[in-house]
Amino acid sequence: MRSLIRQSLSLLLAMTLITGLMYPLAVTALAQALFPRQANGSLIVRGGRVLGSRLIGQPFRSAGYFWSRPSATAPRPYDAAASSGSNLGPDNPALRAAVARRVAALRAADPGAGPVPVDLVTASASGLDPDISSAAALYQLARVARARHLSAAQVRAMIDASTRGRQLGVLGEPRVNVLELNLRLDGLWHGRRTSRGLAR
Repeated sequence: MRSLIRQSLSLLLAMTLITGLMYPLAVTALAQALFPRQANGSLIVRGGRVLGSRLIGQPFRSAGYFWSRPSATAPRPYDAAASSGSNLGPDNPALRAAVARRVAALRAADPGAGPVPVDLVTASASGLDPDISSAAALYQLARVARARHLSAAQVRAMIDASTRGRQLGVLGEPRVNVLELNLRLDGLWHGRRTSRGLAR
């Protein structure tokens, strides 16, 4: 009996060291060596200041910025520690009311725009989606161009530069990273700076 207990404890200790210490350290070391940017959160840093992550959305409200997809995380939006969807079904009155409020806000900001793309008024399953569809970016183009006194062609070029294609050429849809696009608008992308900064 004692031999069996000793063997069990030895196996427990060995597996704890292997799976709880050695394996995580090895994976961390490999990730830092091979993919340091991704391993550290895909952060965007300018002038020693972290402006955000390519993987986590941020709220933007100024007319001169592209707005992100809504977030369902609580109590703060885009809270990575509370990643979740709203879990509200399409017939839920709370979801219908939230969508109606978001549609009204978008139409008030740009009355002349066409139909509102669905991803601008519904949250993703994680509540952290950093991307919007190409249609959602184009929907906001005129508002941003007016607010920044830029031509539609200038803003369209920035949208195109911030658009990523389908993964492996077939998975998903083309998407636009909102933070990258807004940084491009502010001239902070690729090390360029303006005094305005990221006001949101």
